[in-house]
Amino acid sequence: MKRTTTFILLIVLLAMALAACASNRPAATPAVSNNTSSNQSVDTANVAKLNLNAVTGDELLTTIPGFSNRMVREFQEYRPYVSIQQFRREIGKYVGDGQVADWEKYVYVPISINDSDSETLQQIPGLDVSEAELLMAGRPYSTVDDFIARLSEFISAEELEIAKTYLGDN
Repeated sequence: MKRTTTFILLIVLLAMALAACASNRPAATPAVSNNTSSNQSVDTANVAKLNLNAVTGDELLTTIPGFSNRMVREFQEYRPYVSIQQFRREIGKYVGDGQVADWEKYVYVPISINDSDSETLQQIPGLDVSEAELLMAGRPYSTVDDFIARLSEFISAEELEIAKTYLGDN
């Protein structure tokens, strides 16, 4: 009798897990990043990242492979994000560092030219630690154009165009 009950419970749990996996999750469409991963099935090299402070739940679900409604709520709960470190810390409460890093390929925290930390600045494609530190040392920037002029010393024209999309309300 105990075996039968256990077997039935196992079948019910398996059916629930399968139903959850097959739930209303749209197929992923390319939409982000400059970082690539050899185990990623989506080519993230040719897509635009999503602004964590403005992205909709539907955009998250259709852009990030395997993303769930639960994580949509968690992503949106911590708005506004002021740094990528805040994103890592808050979302890291729910998933491991590897998963957080994988999701970073699809999203960005808007950059404040006079306030963003080094790691947030490093979301800009082609910008490394030392260059981010030099950008921070040049603060305050009077205008976005001043910041972009300085940034252009470190990255390519193509990367600069992407960087412009990462700038928040400055």
